[in-house]
Amino acid sequence: MLSFLKSALYTLLLLTILSPASAQQRFTISGSIEDEESGEKIIGASVFDLKSKKGTTTNTYGFFSLSLPPDSVDLLISSLGATPVKMKIKLDKNISLDLKLKSSTQLQTVEITEDRLERIEERSQMSMIEIPIEQIKSIPALLGEVDVLKVIQLLPGVQSGAEGTSGFYVRGGGPDQNLILLDGAPVYNASHLFGFFSVFNADAIKNVDLIKGGFPAHYGGRLSSVLDITMKEGNMRKYHGEGTIGIISAKLAIEGPIIKDKCSFIVSGRRTYIDLLAQPLIKKQTGGMGAGYYFYDVNAKVNYILSPKDRLFLSVYTGDDQFYAKQKSEYSDLNTDFQSTSTYRLGWGNLTSTARWNHIINDKLFANTSFIYSKFRFLTDIEQLDEVTSSGVYQKNEFNLKYLSGINDASGKIDFDYHPNPDHYIKFGIGDMYHTFNTGATQYKMANTGTASVDTSMGVDDVYAHEASAYIEDDFLITGNLKVNGGIHTSLFHVQDENYYSIQPRISARYLMDKGWSLKASYATMQQYIHLLSNSTIGLPTDLWVPSTKTIKPEFSQQVAAGFAKSLFSEKYELSIETYYKKMDNILDYLEGANFMDSQQKWEDKVDAGQGWAYGTEFFLQKKKGKFTGWIGYTLSWSKRQFPNINEGRVYPYKYDRRHDMSVVLSYKTKDGIDFAVTWVYGTGNSISLPIAEYPASGWSPAGNVNGGGFMGQGYDPSYAGTIQYYGDKNSFRMAAYHRLDVGINFTKEKAWGTRTWSIGAYNAYNRKNPFFLYSGYTDTGKKVFKQVTLFPIIPSISYSFKF
Repeated sequence: MLSFLKSALYTLLLLTILSPASAQQRFTISGSIEDEESGEKIIGASVFDLKSKKGTTTNTYGFFSLSLPPDSVDLLISSLGATPVKMKIKLDKNISLDLKLKSSTQLQTVEITEDRLERIEERSQMSMIEIPIEQIKSIPALLGEVDVLKVIQLLPGVQSGAEGTSGFYVRGGGPDQNLILLDGAPVYNASHLFGFFSVFNADAIKNVDLIKGGFPAHYGGRLSSVLDITMKEGNMRKYHGEGTIGIISAKLAIEGPIIKDKCSFIVSGRRTYIDLLAQPLIKKQTGGMGAGYYFYDVNAKVNYILSPKDRLFLSVYTGDDQFYAKQKSEYSDLNTDFQSTSTYRLGWGNLTSTARWNHIINDKLFANTSFIYSKFRFLTDIEQLDEVTSSGVYQKNEFNLKYLSGINDASGKIDFDYHPNPDHYIKFGIGDMYHTFNTGATQYKMANTGTASVDTSMGVDDVYAHEASAYIEDDFLITGNLKVNGGIHTSLFHVQDENYYSIQPRISARYLMDKGWSLKASYATMQQYIHLLSNSTIGLPTDLWVPSTKTIKPEFSQQVAAGFAKSLFSEKYELSIETYYKKMDNILDYLEGANFMDSQQKWEDKVDAGQGWAYGTEFFLQKKKGKFTGWIGYTLSWSKRQFPNINEGRVYPYKYDRRHDMSVVLSYKTKDGIDFAVTWVYGTGNSISLPIAEYPASGWSPAGNVNGGGFMGQGYDPSYAGTIQYYGDKNSFRMAAYHRLDVGINFTKEKAWGTRTWSIGAYNAYNRKNPFFLYSGYTDTGKKVFKQVTLFPIIPSISYSFKF
């Protein structure tokens, strides 16, 4: 392991030293760009020399470096949602600049003839979508809960799972093939409320990027997408707060300086109160049984400036879902007093923490060192206590059954950004992650008065693994028209004395054509060493994370994509058209009838490894600035699977194979503090398996007494006469098409203490009866038919938000 890391690091340093740089004398303008009001660093701000037509952008921490020949420089500094700034500089030495941009909610009124935000056609990166957080907040949401993942589902190439859930499937991939990062920490279960809400509180988020293909080399470990979410850093100059009170939950975020212009913080929290509202009704309906459900999450971050070249960050997220039920029963007569208490608990949650040190080594080289911890756990707990006093003799019986699974990660990495000249932007780095997998353990305890107690655990031992990685990439301009991002991501996975190596080449390029059009193409290979086993359709927390082992090989994919991009109408709109093909190998699925609760059977014996294909074309037109914003997206796609022991080895459609998928998202702000938002979505129905025939099966009992022996299970029983259903090919039927309309309106008013907003909306505004699942039933005349279950009718929402 150590030799691999050393060799990789030496290789990266050698490649960096030998990287091309102009022999001409140059001086460097470097520094950072921040928001003038809050002091937060701005991601992706443009620094452009209008004279030489050379420029760069800030990295995730607001750092930039631009090396130019000695001359007078006419800089234009700009960022989405900020007023551009012009400045003239005489470049005869290296210059350090810390620049501030003023927020502008009406950027379109600023009279600057050369607004040099990096245009979509100029970027070598393709298959990437950036969504402003304010746009996310304006989109109508289920029950008024602003949800980052539900907005992601509205993008082309991204599909939702079951209606209302926050799981997402990118270009034919599974949910485990999405690398979800929160301040660099992987999030393994991103759902609350059994999948209906995500764990991300929009009030704590600064930036959201989704990459669907053409992956840069600094990302690795998943096949289908990267969702990179950056938390706010906290206001360095003033105290601010914002919160929302909605139908099912409330949230509050507070930020401000600990030491003005030196150290800041942000803390945000959210909790549902479904349990508090519903518990009296539940007790009344169940005769005293207490039950409830709630979730909460907390985000916190501290940002400390050590020196002009050094900055520390510490960010933490914790969240939990808890379902609980408790029931008591009592019985008394002349000789006996009996009392029984039953408790049920289902809980799952995440904990992530990231410690980062940013260091500016020199005016061209920036380093970020990170230490990251991530944990996901799932627990089922059943307890029963029986207490009996009979004829003066007291006896107590206790029973406890627990099921536990989860994954823990501890990692460290260092990443470098190197700017030798404006034609090259080099990134390289190295890291190691230590995984601990709990692949399912059952604990059983029983104690009776006067008898020996039983305390035993069943299940496989924890599995430990190292995942080391190293990468180098260069975003370089070959000619004025041709720009390429090329790189290599290498990785090593060590588990159970087995080593898996991978060298993954990545390349994406753009070529500027006439009339502002850009031709783009990419090729990327990805290797994935961890897998998610799921036999549900709504992303329940019972989904089990497992590693590659001696018998289970890593997943591998190759993806090629090509398309066109162009900025339209004075660069207010971005248009992209992409087509892609992806091949996936060694993907896993449960064998039919497998049960995750069976701890005595190894999970490797419950799964089958196979292959998948996905291909399609995506259309995306987006407007990100101005009073009127939104997008139109359309995807035409195919997604298929093949496993040796599923569907008799034949190819079948993936359950989320969706031929047509379309979304229209529109938002408009008026001058008097009112903004309107409308979302309309359409999708081909999900693929499902339905029985196509049934026949009598006398003597075969699917469950019950077999041969009169009292054994519960399948077997021969001469007295039983029933039917057996034949399903035919897997996923050979489709549910009805899905479509719905969401609407929302916000009324914002300035107050002496800040601003308040009333939000009113409706989910599924025209009450479309979309299918959630189908089941077999009978009509009034006795005819057997398939019946549809609809989960969400029209759902109105109202919420009150405030800022101070």
